[in-house]
Amino acid sequence: MKRSWITRTIFLFTVLFSFNACDLQNENGQVPVTENKYLISYKLDNSYPKAVIDLLFSQLGSNVPEATAIRSKVNYSINVYKVTYKTTFQKQDKVASGLVCIPIGSGPFPLLSFQNGTNTLNANAPSVNPGYELYQLIEAVASTGFVVIIPDYLGFGSSSQMFHPYLHKESTVQSVTDLLRAVKEMFANHLKDIKISKDLYLMGYSQGGWATLALQKEIETKHAQDFTLKASACGAGPYNLTEMTSYVLLQQQYPMPAFLGYMMNSFIKAGETSLSYGAIFNRPYDTRVPVLYDGTKSIDEINAQLTANVNELFTIDLRNNFSSAASYASLRTALQNNSVEAWATTTPTLLLHGNKDLYVPFMISTYTYQKFLDAGAANRVTFVPLPELDHNGAIVPSGLASIKWFLDLKQ
Repeated sequence: MKRSWITRTIFLFTVLFSFNACDLQNENGQVPVTENKYLISYKLDNSYPKAVIDLLFSQLGSNVPEATAIRSKVNYSINVYKVTYKTTFQKQDKVASGLVCIPIGSGPFPLLSFQNGTNTLNANAPSVNPGYELYQLIEAVASTGFVVIIPDYLGFGSSSQMFHPYLHKESTVQSVTDLLRAVKEMFANHLKDIKISKDLYLMGYSQGGWATLALQKEIETKHAQDFTLKASACGAGPYNLTEMTSYVLLQQQYPMPAFLGYMMNSFIKAGETSLSYGAIFNRPYDTRVPVLYDGTKSIDEINAQLTANVNELFTIDLRNNFSSAASYASLRTALQNNSVEAWATTTPTLLLHGNKDLYVPFMISTYTYQKFLDAGAANRVTFVPLPELDHNGAIVPSGLASIKWFLDLKQ
């Protein structure tokens, strides 16, 4: 699906923003803090005027009807902050980062955490490139009365010196939850004139859809005393990594080899599997994968160094014996441990997926939805297929539909 109308709309927003926004970085530099357990520092990056945000959703409304409904809820100008905070990875202390977008008002405002999709470039992490068109769209949602939080993920922004643990559930949930805690400290100890509520909304797409569902389950089952989960919207996530991998290994062509290379590289470096690169990938890809995901290469550049031919990319032994051979037991365990199994959720949950998706197959969401039904969550989980949309084409429609759903629930 062509995204030219999206690009034109966001470009217009960016141009208008450059004339109207207030660059306050010189006046308000980075603010270090010492009295917090999680928050390290925050810095005002920019401000978005309400009138420009209103125009953004007006322009989007001509192509995506949900944007018109969102526009009617635009009530605030917003400030966008870059934050750093403390978290851990495999019991080691890390400094992570992200964005916090705040309505200019008194509140109280609920929190909305957005988990972004697969990214391989440190230069395109949210806190490094907050002006990226899709991040700007999410930032603008704060104008409807949410404090919008956008994590960088480990391996990006302030933690770019380490590898990104892609689709590694424990560290993803830990780092995002710690950012939520840091944001609560930011308001409780520093931005005391603005009130936030305990209400929390979650949304994400692709890797972010998977991260959102994992975060929802963790908060709902272990941290309900800290946050009141109001709703969760997950778009096109690879929730069941075993089913996802099995699907790819059965194909002749898979047009996004960067996804599988990213996951395998992550699991090997995180110690999730004892397999070597050579046990998974044929030459020369077994030597390419370990160096491709260093934060300097785009997904397109990585795809160009791999191959869409599944038989050429993966070893014949893996393709033939992945599901049963003892030699692949550690990989099967890693995939199972980092999948998000359905449960009897008590949170209103929206699953969205384009039915022409060739990157994360549509059947992953249908499978997950059925598992939710089997777990007794039929009255809490809604599945919305997005007709005729592929993986990239569904990004904005999925996001806008999620935001509209949140606003309807919030009202």
